[in-house]
Amino acid sequence: MNKEDKLILNGHEFTSRFILGSGKYSLELIKAAVENAGAEIITLALRRAAGGDVANILDYIPKGVTLLPNTSGARNADEAVRIARLARETGCGDFIKIEAIRDTKYLLPDNYETLKATEILAKEGFVVMPYMYPDLNFARDLQNAGAACIMPLGSPIGSNKGLCTKEFIKILIDEIDLPIIVDAGIGRPSQACEAMEMGAAAVMANTAIATAGDVPKMAQAFKKAIEAGRESYLAGFGDVVEKGARASSPLTGFLHD
Repeated sequence: MNKEDKLILNGHEFTSRFILGSGKYSLELIKAAVENAGAEIITLALRRAAGGDVANILDYIPKGVTLLPNTSGARNADEAVRIARLARETGCGDFIKIEAIRDTKYLLPDNYETLKATEILAKEGFVVMPYMYPDLNFARDLQNAGAACIMPLGSPIGSNKGLCTKEFIKILIDEIDLPIIVDAGIGRPSQACEAMEMGAAAVMANTAIATAGDVPKMAQAFKKAIEAGRESYLAGFGDVVEKGARASSPLTGFLHD
């Protein structure tokens, strides 16, 4: 891994491009997952903290890891803003992942409410990381509103279906001058690698690791896949031969008539 290749969010630098969600872990597995993933950012649902688990969760997160509270459970901008302010007041810092979801079946984000929350919180000095359905116009609006990155879903939350929105994410990568972090639905390390090969700045995963047979091993597999995808993107891909084939070694004279 290239230590000079940094993920930068509002001036904050990170070497790891793996953001780890913690919502579905037992407390006993959080530390192992974080350490094996090499993650420097981990999400924290304030709903879980409000239930009395916050002290225990923090006990299992290694020092130096940046907390990313999310507004899970918020149905609109007003609720998301209240949760974000509460997270700051409880000492969780200025990072906030905006989730505004009123769809209870597919759990798709409400882009309009997400934009409203982003506008308010960015003005208050938060490092706003909005989770959104990949739409170029809303991504542009989020950038103008002061978002630190754009976090489009790969597929519905918790589905492990992978990059169902791949073509739309590509558009965001090409057109938006902010880090594009693929969030939700990544189910396998190979899918995380593919997202990074496309040019995504980072990948967030939760369910794929939390529901794996061996959580620490799967966390490590994701770490390696994300690093490999990033390295291959930076290296640049070879030309694709659409028709026929191309010899990998030059043909020597004795093979010709």
